[in-house]
Amino acid sequence: MQRVILERLGAPAEVVRVEELAEPGAPELNEALVEMVASPIHPADLLTIMGMYASETRLPKTLGKEGVGRVVAVGDHVKHLKAGDLTPVLMPNDGVWQHRYRLNAEHLVALPAGGDPLQYAMAIGNPATALLMLRTIVKLELGDWVLQNAANSAVGQYLIQLAKREGLRTVNVVRREGLASRLHDLGADVVLVDGLDLPQRVAKATGGTGIKLALDAVSGDSSARLSACLAQGGTLCNYGMMSGKSVQVSPAALIGNDISVRGFWVSSAMARMSKEERAKLYGELIPLVVSGALQVRVEATYPLSRVHEALAHASKGERNGKILLIP
Repeated sequence: MQRVILERLGAPAEVVRVEELAEPGAPELNEALVEMVASPIHPADLLTIMGMYASETRLPKTLGKEGVGRVVAVGDHVKHLKAGDLTPVLMPNDGVWQHRYRLNAEHLVALPAGGDPLQYAMAIGNPATALLMLRTIVKLELGDWVLQNAANSAVGQYLIQLAKREGLRTVNVVRREGLASRLHDLGADVVLVDGLDLPQRVAKATGGTGIKLALDAVSGDSSARLSACLAQGGTLCNYGMMSGKSVQVSPAALIGNDISVRGFWVSSAMARMSKEERAKLYGELIPLVVSGALQVRVEATYPLSRVHEALAHASKGERNGKILLIP
């Protein structure tokens, strides 16, 4: 079997290698043997490879932050899983990008039958990020506007769909033309191409309605433009750095408009939640994924053996969907 190893930091398509290793063997009494079905390449995976992620990267390491696997066998003490079940696969320090794993079954759950495995593979981190940012950063009322950049990203697409269900309206900023139709189909109210006059166009599109919350996945100059769109006392929440630059906010917005700037990292947010709160969160999200009411477009899939091509594709700016690895 194979796994994807990172031994040094650098350009994603250049510094990983595919390693052959022995099969993990039969599961112990409280374990499950799980085979990888699909795993998305997230911006966080790319940042990890480049040494720019929020947590420390200890090398060497097997890559991959989340995915979905199929149970091959279970130990004698495991009663809540059976061979053939699909289950989310998460690792404490990455490790999803390999063909098979022996895992503690206590941390695994069987996903409902009938769901698309590719959508399941993306159903843990990104939709939780979107929903928690909508519900926990500021108090939003029915009909409020939420502004976001990187609206064509996976989190951006989930956020559009979830905001619509929450009775919120969205202004969605993208980097190029040609994306509006797809985002409107998901439920976007307004789609705008980023630019220097973004604050003026946002004000016109929303009728001058004050925006309480702006969600920033890009950083750099884009942060400054989002913050300039906020109402008095509004909040800019940064959760990514696709530009590779630091968050920028003008003193006029920070001081004169009394805006707040804060960060969000889903790993920290989930760590603060109780087991019951996490179960409730996914009890809400997973049925939406199963029904197709919550989905993200997939642009391409690559086998692990072609991970270099997959990483190069995922690093491109102009994509229309997620890149996933499959066995």
